[in-house]
Amino acid sequence: MKTEFVSKRAKIYADVPDEKWNDWRWQLSNRLNTVEDIEKVLPLTDSERKALQTQGLFRVDVTPYFISLIDPEDPNDPTRLQIIPRAEEMQAFTAMMEDSLAEDRHSPVPGLVHRYPDRVLMLVTTQCASYCRYCTRSRIVGDPGQTFKREEFEMQIEYLKRTPQVRDVLLSGGDPLVLAPKILEELLSRLREIPHIEIIRIGSRVPVFMPMRVTQELVDMLAKYHPLWLNIHVNHSNEISKELAEACDRLTRAGIPVGNQSVLLAGVNDNVHIQRQLVHDLVRIRVRPYYLYQCDLVEGAGHFRTPVGKGIEIMEGLRGHTSGYAVPQYIVDAPGGGGKIPVLPNYMISMSDHKVVLRNYEGYITTYEEPTDYVYSDAAKVKGLKRPEPGQEGLTGLLEGEEMFIKPDGFDELHNRNGIQHRLKDESKWKPLGIGSGETTD
Repeated sequence: MKTEFVSKRAKIYADVPDEKWNDWRWQLSNRLNTVEDIEKVLPLTDSERKALQTQGLFRVDVTPYFISLIDPEDPNDPTRLQIIPRAEEMQAFTAMMEDSLAEDRHSPVPGLVHRYPDRVLMLVTTQCASYCRYCTRSRIVGDPGQTFKREEFEMQIEYLKRTPQVRDVLLSGGDPLVLAPKILEELLSRLREIPHIEIIRIGSRVPVFMPMRVTQELVDMLAKYHPLWLNIHVNHSNEISKELAEACDRLTRAGIPVGNQSVLLAGVNDNVHIQRQLVHDLVRIRVRPYYLYQCDLVEGAGHFRTPVGKGIEIMEGLRGHTSGYAVPQYIVDAPGGGGKIPVLPNYMISMSDHKVVLRNYEGYITTYEEPTDYVYSDAAKVKGLKRPEPGQEGLTGLLEGEEMFIKPDGFDELHNRNGIQHRLKDESKWKPLGIGSGETTD
């Protein structure tokens, strides 16, 4: 049964005037980050107290609004687990990395990640309204010493100006919506001056941590720079309040499409029924479920990790069991910098040269008869360049006949076995005719 979204305020804030409570600057100025602060709102466990008193852990800060969403009597409250550190953060685990997605490897200038051909990630700040304990960028986020300088911002803009294949810029960090309004607008206006940038996206958890930041003034400013998209980050329905619903309503009424990226977290949302309720509540506030991420291999996040099989189980319980537009993509962001890899249950059982065998979410098995007279060479032809940046065709290049092999780095050197160049080693012998650099005959 549908329930209404409600407002919550911890008892300690009962006497705070509404004009202060609803002021995002007051929320930022009154964040909690010590044992003494947090124990005024909820009793801490020994594990939490130990972590909060340990030097060198990832930064702790939580807005009064967001901590008010926690049930203080439940030590396993799903909101609590995301923002209050526990001693488990100090435990190392196999494959843990500082920069597990190798973002800095794909960074042509400081703060700009160019991993995919036509889009870039622009890190504009290292500060957030509150800090997620599983943050994939904990190597820089929350550290004032890592803040990006004006000259680095100018380097990012110059790189974008001279890289015409970039059509999509994602602003992230840190959180762009904690920036001073004038600085945020300068960023957006500078990007809009670059002719080949088609869309701007913002990744932000501010509407979740501090929905009072999403004022009509902010929304009107963002709408000046359309087409602009916004992705928020909600992991559990307990985070969806009356205030968040109203913030998303202001955004969508301004024509800003809003999506949600969540992370699969052990003990928080690793249950298909919790996930189904989450996506249902998101679409009720006009937020499209976009990605469900497998937890990254970052320091401090080991206790949040689940097997990939848990994600497959959840996708099995969403596809067909709810509206298609309410089903996110389950993503493993490839360790080492391979980018986002969608993972799904296997719905194709078998195939022949003219038929595929498929099953649905209920186990119903069917066949789809394929056309026997389809001529692949008669497919629609593209006019102009197929893609603006050659060199990242990947598997599509194999399918389109541009290449016949993809070889691991050092493959040819390894199989040369330190041998000599002799009369039988003729490169033309393994050049496929008509593919890649192979020649064709009339």
